[in-house]
Amino acid sequence: MSGLLALLDDVAGIAKVAAANVDDVATQAAKASAKAAGAVIDDAAVTPKYVHGFAPARELPIVGKIALGSIRNKLLILLPLALLLSSFAPWLIMPLLMLGGSYLCFEGAEKVYHLFKPHAPHADGQPAKGDPAHLEEQKVAGAVKTDFILSAEIMTIILSALDPGLSIWFEAGALALAGILITVVVYGSVALIVKADDFGLWLARVGRLSATRALGRGIVKFMPLLMKLLMIVGTAAMIWVGGSIVIHGMHELGLHRPYQDIHDLAELAAHAVEGAADFVKWFVTAFFDGIFGLIYGLILIPIVAKVINPLIALFKKKPATPADH
Repeated sequence: MSGLLALLDDVAGIAKVAAANVDDVATQAAKASAKAAGAVIDDAAVTPKYVHGFAPARELPIVGKIALGSIRNKLLILLPLALLLSSFAPWLIMPLLMLGGSYLCFEGAEKVYHLFKPHAPHADGQPAKGDPAHLEEQKVAGAVKTDFILSAEIMTIILSALDPGLSIWFEAGALALAGILITVVVYGSVALIVKADDFGLWLARVGRLSATRALGRGIVKFMPLLMKLLMIVGTAAMIWVGGSIVIHGMHELGLHRPYQDIHDLAELAAHAVEGAADFVKWFVTAFFDGIFGLIYGLILIPIVAKVINPLIALFKKKPATPADH
């Protein structure tokens, strides 16, 4: 009997340790996920355009297919790559993070630039035409490719935000949990956004009370404003997070000046407003990180257009064959 009690006590002890580890993994995942806010918001802002022009009945299935592709991107491709990177080349994490931060700055600054200098609308903004099944496959494939880039940035940010010295299994658990959490939040939000106007129309049509019908009409009118607001917040978050990553990376690599100047300004402002010192410090830091990110992104626009894109096109160009002549 005493042996059985000792065994039960050991099992209880193992269960407590396991529960503590699960709790620690969840804590690490939640903390790391918060660091990826800019890329996450942009992911949610970008995705609704991929269901534009399709029948309402196909909107949720399309979002579901994109979400499944996002899970595959994160868990089957990016998670193993992140673990290999962490185990064998941790020195590459910061340069890759800075590369991703540069991408966020470029994408955000390009959106700001086109507000003042509009360009021709992309095909994504036009109603879908042709065979619906084929077009749906194309849209989903394009969305999953875009998600891969954003997911790579998200997973790298999460990896860099984890506490040092964790075991590979702990890192794997935190990365997987954070990746799934972010995917559920992003595509759950997207599903709500793309169906909100349909819900509003339904309320306006079948609502028994005048207040209910008015609420439905209000939802329909509000959704375009929400999409614009989401785009603005997503762009601002991209620029802020991208600038913060690049500045922090420069500091880690020995270029202390931008980081130290912003830190000193934030500390000075925080001391001037004692009642809200923490908020003021965060706001000043985020503001100047965003200014840096915008300027840096604007500098990258001509570099990408005149150097990087032509090089990519050159590598993608097929070699000429006798039949081409």
